[in-house]
Amino acid sequence: MSGILEIRQKLAAQLTEAAAKAQQEGKLPLVALPDITIEHPQNAAFGDYASSFPLKLARAAGVRPMAIAEELINLMTPCSEVESVKVAPPGFINFTLKAGWLNSQIEPIRKAGENYGQIDFGKGKRVQIEFVSVNPTGPLHVGHGRGAIYGSTLANVLAVSGHKVEREYYINDAGNQIDAFSRSLYARYKQSLGIEAEMPENGYFGSYMVDLAKDMIAEHGDRFAKLPEADSIKQLGEIGLQRMISQIRKDLELIGVTFDVWFSERSLYAKGQFQTVMDMLRKNGYLVEKENATWFMSTALGEDKDNVVVRGDGSPTYFAADIAYHYNKFVERKFDKVIDIWGADHQGHVARMKAVVGALGIKPERLKIIISQLVTLKRGDEIVRLSKRSGDIITLREVVDEVGADACRFFFLQRSADSQMDFDLELAKKQSSENPVYYVQYAHARIASILRLAVEKGINFSEGDVSVLTSEPELNLIRKLLLLPELVETVSSTLEPHHLTYYAQEMATAFHVFYRDCRVVSDDGCQTKARLKLVAATKTVLARTLHLLGMNAPEKM
Repeated sequence: MSGILEIRQKLAAQLTEAAAKAQQEGKLPLVALPDITIEHPQNAAFGDYASSFPLKLARAAGVRPMAIAEELINLMTPCSEVESVKVAPPGFINFTLKAGWLNSQIEPIRKAGENYGQIDFGKGKRVQIEFVSVNPTGPLHVGHGRGAIYGSTLANVLAVSGHKVEREYYINDAGNQIDAFSRSLYARYKQSLGIEAEMPENGYFGSYMVDLAKDMIAEHGDRFAKLPEADSIKQLGEIGLQRMISQIRKDLELIGVTFDVWFSERSLYAKGQFQTVMDMLRKNGYLVEKENATWFMSTALGEDKDNVVVRGDGSPTYFAADIAYHYNKFVERKFDKVIDIWGADHQGHVARMKAVVGALGIKPERLKIIISQLVTLKRGDEIVRLSKRSGDIITLREVVDEVGADACRFFFLQRSADSQMDFDLELAKKQSSENPVYYVQYAHARIASILRLAVEKGINFSEGDVSVLTSEPELNLIRKLLLLPELVETVSSTLEPHHLTYYAQEMATAFHVFYRDCRVVSDDGCQTKARLKLVAATKTVLARTLHLLGMNAPEKM
């Protein structure tokens, strides 16, 4: 466990002991003690940590919060890492760490390297994250990139926090949408050959379908036009489907998103999971035949309405396939936790999915569904609605080609998934401190240049005495470095990786202030070596953060 996490737990334990002692000595009434939380105060002037425990206890105890706080600090066992413990209105207890202890953490950070921030929060639990999972009937658009990067970054953090993580893409390769895709491609194929053909009403009309049809002709000529229509539709559709999946895979790789498993919806029917689940639900009384369809009785589990699982023509709905899919995840593959990251259009699907998981005998809290909200693409103040290339959807690839993968990853993660966001293409390309991507990566490049200078000058700072680092810019930078293990724990607990982008910017700011106020390489050899050691530790943490974000840590810019 990281030293900083140990301190937080130690402070909480000391407060608990002090409160129990106060009750034993009759200084506090014998009431149930609320949970003790140790947090960072919003104002750093109040110290490194703060607890609102006295405020929580005051109402039940009938004692003023300030009086409780004073009593507790008088009974607390001194902590070797803490410089001071103070009470602040209206009843906070603030802790300030010793400069010597802060300095002592620099070398462990350097030695940890890319393992810094590794914690055992997950205890080896198996977690599956399913994200993107776009129907393979068209290219990825800019909105898909948000869920892709969110899932990818969350997987990175969960892996670092001691979980066994599996990344999965669910391929919707069965059902009506695939039939519509196949018929659309068949129509465009014939049209491109000069043969009259009508697009299906529920077809896919994007320009990419015309391009795909032309690719088919370039590779296969008019071979499919000579086949019976049903055979042609089936064969063209299958080839087109595989082409689209391949394109989706390549587009995701452009932004550093990869998967451990590409799971086929078809396999749920071929391997019998669908029928197994339907039989199980029917046996337990959750299915009913009415209105010429089979319904899942969601209302029996507190939902507002029941949901169709098998249509009158015998075809399963999306919901039915999802039921079988989650049975496969929880029961057959035995994941401890499943995280689904869905687009905004799936919001109404969340409650019924939770309900059906419960009907399968699985605790609903083991399923976490995150909804990724919409993205508005802008160029400054102007909203971008259509692709310059094709005149219709703006693809993810177009955005990556324009601003780069690192900017895509950082910008998509700047807001929590449940909030809508603006993506400013012009800002993402700026080479100035206004662009947070440039600002953070430039900090890493500057650090690299300082360390190169040290090498050129033959300065060996491995034995540098960090105890001389006592100025506020130096200590504040160390404090920022120490936050990464806590942040990994927070992101793993809340499943909110956007906190990493804020941390990266705060760390870059702390470094830039340090660099401005503290000359690193100077005539003072002792100070130079100590500061170089701090710079090297900063490089380790900043690179680690960028890598968790799936970004590059450039040595030069």
